[in-house]
Amino acid sequence: MVQDFIQLTFDRIVQTHAYTAIVLKSKEKRFAIFADAQVGKFLQLHLSGEERIRPQTPDLLSSLFSCLEVEVSQLLINDLQDTTFFARLFLETKRDGLRHVVEIDARPSDGIILAFLHNCPVFCTQHVMDEAVPFVE
Repeated sequence: MVQDFIQLTFDRIVQTHAYTAIVLKSKEKRFAIFADAQVGKFLQLHLSGEERIRPQTPDLLSSLFSCLEVEVSQLLINDLQDTTFFARLFLETKRDGLRHVVEIDARPSDGIILAFLHNCPVFCTQHVMDEAVPFVE
């Protein structure tokens, strides 16, 4: 069965001392993925262009990907169970003239950070779109 994916765009970050809400949107709706406060701090530094004094875990992963000639190609938020989102991160590399794609399990918040750092698209399934609670301010 072929499934259509819905492209999402970043809407905003809602930051508190205790958590971060990463608000994503499509043409249909906006919804939030909640993560720890450090995720929001990292995203805010990245979006503001402010330099980080020391590399953080997403920086380390990006450096490793670069050294290994691996590209982050997309993030798919593929499931929602109760209030927990699940995602798959797609990585690509080329060897011997062939393109290899690897799909790995990822926390959506980690995947969103990597998608921002590597300027790659974020998608969700129709199931996620249907089940996600709309974000209302």
